[in-house]
Amino acid sequence: MPANKPKKRDADANRDPISGEAGSHPVGTGLGTAMGGAAAGMAAGAVGGPVGAAIGAVAGGIAGGYAGKAAAEAIDPTEEQAYWEENYAGRPYFEEDVPYDTYAPAYRYGWESRTKYADRSYNDVEAELQREWWESENNDQLEWEKAQPAVRDAWDRIDTRDQARVRESQRKSRK
Repeated sequence: MPANKPKKRDADANRDPISGEAGSHPVGTGLGTAMGGAAAGMAAGAVGGPVGAAIGAVAGGIAGGYAGKAAAEAIDPTEEQAYWEENYAGRPYFEEDVPYDTYAPAYRYGWESRTKYADRSYNDVEAELQREWWESENNDQLEWEKAQPAVRDAWDRIDTRDQARVRESQRKSRK
């Protein structure tokens, strides 16, 4: 980072509200909790009836919360924001009169959506992403047609990085 660039604000560290540690991921934790709780509740309900479903939902929610937090922590929002702020001007959709702050919500939406839809491809969810973009306040500064390439860029960056991690993990396990 150039010496003349100001240091990021402490708020950019995405601090955990309880522990104060950098890199809090409440969305990932919440999604993991909901998904894990639902899955475990259904499984336990099939075996133990309503009481089993309730116990399974709680246990699954706890396990799912940890899994969701781990998945979300694989994406460091502070790192992603810094990367895109540094590199957005080199992207093919860059427009000289559009500052980074205008694109920032699109990049954030792209990397957060990649976590939310981890088991689906971009092409499978693009229509849903567009609908969600229009329903959010994000479109106040940037319409979907201009946001979409930045959303896709951030999504693809996470995909590429995750694929490299999987290949590295497989390579290490073969040794």
